[in-house]
Amino acid sequence: MTTSHTADAAIAIDGGLVRGCLDGPTIRYLGIPYAAPPTRFELPRAPTAWDGVRDMDDPGPAAPHRIKPFPEIDPSPLIGSGSDGSDGDYLRLNIWAPRDAKTAPVMVFVHGGGFVVGSKDAAVHDGSAFAASGVICVAINYRMGIDGFLPVPGAPTNLGLRDILFALAWVQRNISAFGGDPANVTVFGESAGAMAIADLVTSPLAKELFARAIIQSGHGAMVREIEVAQRLVRKLAKVLRIAPDANGFLPVSNKDAMDAVEKVAKPWAIDLRDRAGHEPVYGISRFIPVYGDDVLPDKPIDALRKGAGRDVEVVIGTNADEMNLYFVPTGVHKKIGGLLARWLLGRSHPQAKAALMAYGYKQKGVRPGEAMTRAMTDLVFRWPARQYAAAHQGKTWLYEFDWRSPACDGELGACHGIEMPFVFKTLPTVTGPRGLAGMDPPQALAEHVHNLWAGFARSGSMPWPKFDGDRMVYQMTRGEAVHEPVMPAAAFVPE
Repeated sequence: MTTSHTADAAIAIDGGLVRGCLDGPTIRYLGIPYAAPPTRFELPRAPTAWDGVRDMDDPGPAAPHRIKPFPEIDPSPLIGSGSDGSDGDYLRLNIWAPRDAKTAPVMVFVHGGGFVVGSKDAAVHDGSAFAASGVICVAINYRMGIDGFLPVPGAPTNLGLRDILFALAWVQRNISAFGGDPANVTVFGESAGAMAIADLVTSPLAKELFARAIIQSGHGAMVREIEVAQRLVRKLAKVLRIAPDANGFLPVSNKDAMDAVEKVAKPWAIDLRDRAGHEPVYGISRFIPVYGDDVLPDKPIDALRKGAGRDVEVVIGTNADEMNLYFVPTGVHKKIGGLLARWLLGRSHPQAKAALMAYGYKQKGVRPGEAMTRAMTDLVFRWPARQYAAAHQGKTWLYEFDWRSPACDGELGACHGIEMPFVFKTLPTVTGPRGLAGMDPPQALAEHVHNLWAGFARSGSMPWPKFDGDRMVYQMTRGEAVHEPVMPAAAFVPE
């Protein structure tokens, strides 16, 4: 066994010896199994040991998911290319390490995709730039959809979160072999990955698995009571013509499962509003974590207010025009009429008309779809992130990513996901005629954002005032923190 990082050095981890691929000043290890191939509705377990040295040059498969065509923008750099699930050995992770790492800071990335799509191998979150910055970067897969986030009677809840916890425990045991410091781990993620991290900050099962968290376009409010989520269990069982329990779901094929997931994704397919008439995901995904189990005993916002996660240093932020990703390329922001906008928002909010009015609905020159897009940006992402920051009792910094992409005839703006290629310094993956960032995104901003993230992993601080009663929010393009007034959405989001 050796921890010397040379081109042909093998290192010992759980299961056996592995060897990485040298790439200039960094070494990458692709497709390391952190768990055995998952069995539906069973807890993650250790991988089978192997003989000899495994060359970690194949990332392996992604979790089963289907990528649908998207207008104007190519989403594959952000979410990957999908998987039919024929190879079930997907509970793997990638590692990018500095060649000479010794007690280096560690960053573990959890990908987004609404808890139904996505992969650790999407091009936009290649971790090479972090390794070049002296940080060990880890990216993980986890179970999604029915297998990961459906609270089926007779099966463990929150299996996707349990996979993430299992991977983080693997990092604690093994990262020192790669030159990393297990006492200096920062978890970070975007969208669903950020939601998962925001939840785990409050989890009693996550204690001492990480010291810091960066939550990009996520928060802790996208969770459901188990009882409400079991409506989805019954609906899917009806679609699949099976019993609504573990025995019914166990033999369902990946193809049939993905077909059923697509059917329940329709806006009219199922009502998942709570007793107060709120649906916390606003239809973006049916599959989210549940609370009321051992992973999340309390609703995360309530847990934060009780002091959960106060020892974790948190950076949380959103993009200025989050919902543009969903409504600009599709043309919804221009085409949709007032009645349909009210109906769509009303499927998730009991005061849909009033919320739309607060964002310009019925005002001269404001299309109904534009009002809906602005309202949902704040209702779904921006205001709940501020609530999370205010509730967290530890050190908390808040940012706003406000660089506007010129894609879609200049209208895409600071949409959901646009910060990712700046964080990872992977702008070429999203540059071009169908690129999320358009034709000529600013590399200097990528250098700045990336250095902020790597610096936080090293030091646990950010170079602007913490978010507290002064409501200071760092504007990325301005490079300074400003006082942010309370937004109109505050009147319409549950406390």
